Amino acid sequence: MRTVVGPSTRIVVVGAGLSGLCAALHLLGAGRQVTVLERDAAPGGRMGVLDGPGYRADSGATVLTMPELIDDALAAVGMTRADASPPLRLTRLTPAYRARFTDGTVFDVHSDPEAMTEEVARVFGAAEAEGYLRLRAWLERMFTAEFDRFLDSSFDSPLDLVGSPGALADLARVTALGGFGRLGPRVARHIRDPRLRRVFTFQSLYAGLAPRQALAVYGAIPHMDTSLGVYFPQGGMHAVSRTLADAVIRAGGAIEYCAQARSVDIADGRAHAVLTSDGRIHDCDALVMTPDLPVTDALLASAGAPRHHALAGGRFRRTRWSPSAVVLHGTIPRGTAGPVADAWDRPHHHTIDFGGAWEETFAQICARPGRGSLMADPSFLLTRPGLTDPGLDAETAAGPRELMSVLAPCPNLHSAPLPWDELGPSYAGDILAVLERRGYTGISDPARGLRVDHVFTPATWAAQGMGAGSPFSAAHTFRQTGPFRRPNLVRGLENTVLAGCGTNPGVGVPTALISGRLAAERIIGGSSRRRMHPEGAEDRSGNVSRSRPSAPDPAPGGTQGADQR
Repeated sequence: MRTVVGPSTRIVVVGAGLSGLCAALHLLGAGRQVTVLERDAAPGGRMGVLDGPGYRADSGATVLTMPELIDDALAAVGMTRADASPPLRLTRLTPAYRARFTDGTVFDVHSDPEAMTEEVARVFGAAEAEGYLRLRAWLERMFTAEFDRFLDSSFDSPLDLVGSPGALADLARVTALGGFGRLGPRVARHIRDPRLRRVFTFQSLYAGLAPRQALAVYGAIPHMDTSLGVYFPQGGMHAVSRTLADAVIRAGGAIEYCAQARSVDIADGRAHAVLTSDGRIHDCDALVMTPDLPVTDALLASAGAPRHHALAGGRFRRTRWSPSAVVLHGTIPRGTAGPVADAWDRPHHHTIDFGGAWEETFAQICARPGRGSLMADPSFLLTRPGLTDPGLDAETAAGPRELMSVLAPCPNLHSAPLPWDELGPSYAGDILAVLERRGYTGISDPARGLRVDHVFTPATWAAQGMGAGSPFSAAHTFRQTGPFRRPNLVRGLENTVLAGCGTNPGVGVPTALISGRLAAERIIGGSSRRRMHPEGAEDRSGNVSRSRPSAPDPAPGGTQGADQR
């Protein structure tokens, strides 16, 4: 594996999302001086927060899997979740999800194999329960075969897949398991009922593709969701970001908030400093960039760095972006206020409400540029975090209100350039009307049901610098997967690396954490899992700054550390 060239004592990390914070912790654990520059007033990126009447809610990722990756980042500086202030406490969700189908079927998704087998048998029959066990075993074998080589590794070239006997053996195992086939057909070999198949294939949306198009190696995602367990942090998902940021400070690093990167000083093939919006220059020996790819590319290109997607004849390869989403954030009455939610199905933290037109839905939201459309028969993810942590409830004069969000997948702005500034409010009403018809009685009444305080649309994501207005970044097509995805070592710059969902290994909370560690290893070499104790940590921020007039933004909006699903 190639690493950065030259000195690497002082590191600047742009973005305090999960990938940036994780990179900072592994760098600090290896004795580097680290300064993190964050555009916003708090850490988090795609795992940030938003404020509403009487509450603070998560603004992004709602699904947490593989919490051991959080432990790994903290252990890099000799900390544990219990050492955080306050301690980071996680609850395993049981069930992980409730699935509802248009024919009235209700199915609870359990990570425990015995509970899941019983549930599959109860709803779909004994034969499908046997098929589930075969599928679970296949997903586990695929995850085990691919994790170290394909998810937990950086790539210098596609030849890395065949560059050693071990690499060839891993490639052979993944190939033998059908990893380069398609996820939908592989699941269908074990599961006959189309409703149950959806439980193990809807996750292909995170990869930006329909199940019949997504590579079977992305069975790793349903394995995480349905076998490894789904968790929720006390205090909300943002508690993870706060914990990691606290660990950076306690380990001797520095985090500068409200410090948007305006430009990068590049000379002789090296990044030497980052200019922030407050006019300061932060000198560095090496640079970690975690903003979304359009923002990163604009910053580096404006400083004279080579364009990554340059082709012969002055042309550029176009990134294929994942579908986007519309997300409604708000509250519903709770307790003595007489909630309409009492009339709904037994409440769960996560509910996936599937539409009937499954293939058509993916065709609509994953269409090529200019051919996309809104879902005619939509599917939704409903999240009610207060059911797990009542401390998140909003306190209002009319009584307590419970947090609730609704996510509706939609095409990105390349696929369907819709006028979201005008369309957003009316489409939010359409979403609630569909849910009302599906049994969420009263949800469309803002007085008795869901009071929507925030509506996020592709226009929201685009204003934050996300490609084509998609929070799911570059789609995981074959040519944007593994060694063909955007490499984390920046071409033409010998001391600059990338982290976040646009580079390896890709989109998701676990993969964002992995990408942060992989970026650190590009700087320090080998494994970054050297341990240290914060009690003896010196100040290693290395924050050298000097004044200079501000420069204009290289691109509108822009987000730093935006790296989560």
